[in-house]
This record gives sequence, structure tokens and C-alpha cells, in this order.
Amino acid sequence: MEGDAAVNSVTNEYDISCVINFYGRIDLLEGILYCLTEQDLPNSRYEVILVEDRGGTKDGFATYSKFKDKINVSYHSLSAHYGMMGYARNFALNKVKGRLCLLLDDDTVLIGNDFLTTLIDEFTRTGADAVIPHGSASFCLWKEKYCYHEPYFPTSRCMAYTTDVLSKLHGFVSSITGQEDVEFVVRYLASGKKFYNSDRLKYMHPPFVVNNLNKPIAVGKSVAGLWKRYPPLIYSLLIVNGARHLPLLFSPASMKNRMQGKFALGFMIGVFYYFFNLKADYR
Repeated sequence: MEGDAAVNSVTNEYDISCVINFYGRIDLLEGILYCLTEQDLPNSRYEVILVEDRGGTKDGFATYSKFKDKINVSYHSLSAHYGMMGYARNFALNKVKGRLCLLLDDDTVLIGNDFLTTLIDEFTRTGADAVIPHGSASFCLWKEKYCYHEPYFPTSRCMAYTTDVLSKLHGFVSSITGQEDVEFVVRYLASGKKFYNSDRLKYMHPPFVVNNLNKPIAVGKSVAGLWKRYPPLIYSLLIVNGARHLPLLFSPASMKNRMQGKFALGFMIGVFYYFFNLKADYR
């Protein structure tokens, strides 16, 4: 029931550590960094940790250099385990020096320059171990006006935990390609912890889109590989979660249904790939 990270829970050098895992997509990355530079929380009270996959890029480092004089930001690149989000998240968690940890995607947009200040207040006021901000779709990608976004979902696109609870649960499972946040949530809830849904914290993020089955197949294969690691009940919950939207393939009434059903199909194919030792074509 533990992840693979060794998170330092005793350091309180900052109030918040903002963690962003990314690869390329510099235009999106600059957007979230601008959001962080506009915060009314003094720079001395929060840090930004950038971790770029696949050895990093010149553009990624250049973006860090562009912002390093505006906010307290550090840049790191991965030299191994490319494409494994569990490993990438843990690599970043090992760098945090804040008592709170805000996990962000590069395409997340924070609403309001008081986001970090309000986040600190929500933890102080509620005593929560984790706070989920309210999310909404940032733009329409499809002519069907596909704007669906789960308002409160504990995803790493914008999710805050105390560093202490991340330390106790040892972060994420390094071998997972994707849905590492879902696996963590299962362990988090199994440990008796609860989430606090905050309507004071707002963010925007692109809607869920599955362009092909390569990634969901890789995710399903990596999650299936956890069967020796967890009790049967926990393992079953992970598989059921990945497959729960499969029936939506047969009643595609909306873009939301088609995207969720398509991911579930790829996920279950990935489970099949794992048990039959087939290669997943995803980098």
C-alpha cells in the first residue's frame, strides 16, 4: 500500500511547492508559469519545480531561464524511465521543500492572482490532508462544443496535498505510465483520508481527448502489472476504475462518452497486453 518515493516531510522552507511535469509544449508551459508569476503570495513563500521528460529540451531550459528572475523556480530533466509518469512525479516530489504540494499540468490555467493564498487558507481553515480545486474546460476543441470537465476530480492537473501525507504514502508508483494519480487516490482513500472540495479555488484545463489508443493501452498494461503489489481488492478497484466507462462505447451520445469509452477500451486492451506479454507501442 505504498508508492516508491522518499518524500521529505519535515522541511518547511516554503508554504507551497508547485510541481509541473512536462515535455516540450512551451507555449502551454509559459501560460501556467505566467499564472504563478501573477500570484499575490510573496515569492519567498513558494517554489516552482519544473521536471522535463526525455532528457529535457533547449526550449524547456530557455523557458526556465526566462522566468527564473521572476519567481523561485528550478529546472530538472529526466535521464531515465522516459514516459513513466509515476517515476516523473516521484522525481519531482523528491525535490519539494514546502509543507504543501500543488501538482499542476503544463496546460492548466489558475484563475485569480490569489489562488495560492486561498489554497493556504483552505488547508489552514479545514485541516484537510488534500484540497481539490474546482475545474472547468478551458476551451472547445471540437465543433460539437465539447467542454466537459469533471468539476471535482483528484487529478494531478491541479491537486494539492500536504507534503506529510505524500510522505506517509510514499508518493506514486514509479512503473505506471499514466493514471498514476488515480492509483494514488485509491491508496489515499484506503488509508482513511478524505478530500476537501473547494469552491473558492478555480482552474481551467482542456477537456479529456483520446486521439488514439496507444497511451491508454500503455496505461492499462502498466496498471495491470501491479497485481503482485497490492491486495486483490485494491487491484480490482484499479482495473474496474480503468474499465468503468467501457459501456459508453455502445451508446456514444456525446463526445464525452466517446472519449471516456475509447480510453476504457484501450485500457482493457493494455491489461490483455500485459498478461500475454505483448508490446505496447507508446513512447
